[in-house]
Amino acid sequence: MSAPQLSVRDLSVAVEDGPGQRLLLDRVSLDLGTGEILGLVGESGSGKSLFCRALMRLLPSTKLSIIHGSILLEGRDLVTADETEMLKVRGGSIGMIFQNPTSHLDPVMSVGDQIAEGIRYHQGLNRRDARAAAVEILAQVGFPNPDRQYDGYPHEFSGGMRQRAMIGVALSSNPKILVADEPTTALDVTIQAQILRLLMDIRDKRGLSIILISHDLGVVAQTCDRIAVMRDGKLVEQGEKRALLEAPTHPYTRSLIQSHPSMPGEAASELPDAAVAEPSSSRPLLEIDDLHVRFTGGGGLFGRGAQTVAAVKGVSLRVMPGETVGIVGESGSGKSTLARAILGLTPLSSGRVSFDGSDLTTDRAAALAKLHGEAAMVFQDPYNALNPRLTIGDMLSEVLRVQGKASDTDIATRVGELLDLVGLEREFASRKPRSMSGGQCQRAGIARALAVDPRMIIADECVAALDVTIQAQIIDLFRELTASMSLTLLFIAHDLAIVRNLCERVVVMYRGEIVEEGLCADVFARPRHAYTAALIQAIPDIDPDKPLGGGAALELDAVTQQGHSSGQPLTAVNQ
Repeated sequence: MSAPQLSVRDLSVAVEDGPGQRLLLDRVSLDLGTGEILGLVGESGSGKSLFCRALMRLLPSTKLSIIHGSILLEGRDLVTADETEMLKVRGGSIGMIFQNPTSHLDPVMSVGDQIAEGIRYHQGLNRRDARAAAVEILAQVGFPNPDRQYDGYPHEFSGGMRQRAMIGVALSSNPKILVADEPTTALDVTIQAQILRLLMDIRDKRGLSIILISHDLGVVAQTCDRIAVMRDGKLVEQGEKRALLEAPTHPYTRSLIQSHPSMPGEAASELPDAAVAEPSSSRPLLEIDDLHVRFTGGGGLFGRGAQTVAAVKGVSLRVMPGETVGIVGESGSGKSTLARAILGLTPLSSGRVSFDGSDLTTDRAAALAKLHGEAAMVFQDPYNALNPRLTIGDMLSEVLRVQGKASDTDIATRVGELLDLVGLEREFASRKPRSMSGGQCQRAGIARALAVDPRMIIADECVAALDVTIQAQIIDLFRELTASMSLTLLFIAHDLAIVRNLCERVVVMYRGEIVEEGLCADVFARPRHAYTAALIQAIPDIDPDKPLGGGAALELDAVTQQGHSSGQPLTAVNQ
């Protein structure tokens, strides 16, 4: 590699902690070459984001400070630069893409004006020329009609398009280095692949250097040139991606690689015998027949001009006792609406839902009583799903008391048993969610679901926000619980790799309909529908020589529309 564009040496950041200081970054050293994409990986709390904020001297608290080291950008030491010089560096030399574009885009400014604002500030162009340059950037980041979409506001765009707008804002000042902080964590796999491909294209066209922060080794394996691994504020390993992935030297790097869901073996061969055993009953536990859920909205005064949106369209499904069924599809495909309809939380427009013979349509009260006592849900966000004012013990006690699952004298014992089941120490009974990690909170959420002694659990994107090592732990926990307690599991996800590693059967939803279903082994090996094939192609694989998926996803709408209009399933492209 030629002389690095950015060179960091022995960078240490500390926080004022009582009478002394506590190190958050401990002597981190790395280089970034011109035109290079460097992947910075590690779990939450490893110091990835703090390191990149330190590069721009944007530490999140006045209690934090750089206490040692240098940050050389083309020969200038940013640690000793004054604030006037740093104002030019931020945006002008180093641009930043944040994880959640909704939180970082101004809701009362059009996306075009937000891009033009950076152009006018850093490049000194007048309003008309700045608009023309902003339109050009919108075209570069993949807006199909940039002239018209210039005037659109963030809320009018999908998550993927908002992330493209965020990239456009970062590019508006024509930086030399782009820092992308988990830019695809909240996106569907096909949209993720598009955004990653976009970053690679921008690198090629503009000669940008990019630092891509991620907790997913599959993302960086297919995108980056080099990988640096952080843990507990230290850089534990770095190197060329193939060499690092083939022969990792640090145990933590090896654990990250082993935790990635794209790693073999194939899920079906690794499932416990109990998970693939013959069902104990010939009658389905859950029956769904021609289910439709429609929402009305967008109308004016007295409902004039109101539009009806079909969220679920003609879904039929049978789930046997003890089955593990994955329900996959992108955001807006109807997965969560279907889950809420099954539990009686969303009104049915037409069709039938029956749980263990109790019909929500014909006898709603009896069916709801049965569902509340024998079915439970685990939610996506482990922090928002738990009451921040209650300890974990109080939360579990409340469920046991309300459901009548234990007498007052037995509640404390049962709380301890539930914590044992989900792998939490019993001392967690006295802790509140804010003092726990995301993985620990999600285990507490699973314990709450188990408190009702359920026959069926619906897990709605319950690992989407977790690091890959924590994801692997939660998946293993579900596997153990379904095997030992004969639980029926509906596992909703947009990540097929996780479903492949956990579930026996998979259901693929697109725009409110089931477009494909079958055994995981069959669907993954021979997808029949183009949409399923595109989802599989978009799974980030830890093999660096596998091309980045998502190419098929770019034209997915046109392809799937053809399939819907013909009424026939589309033949998938060979993998």
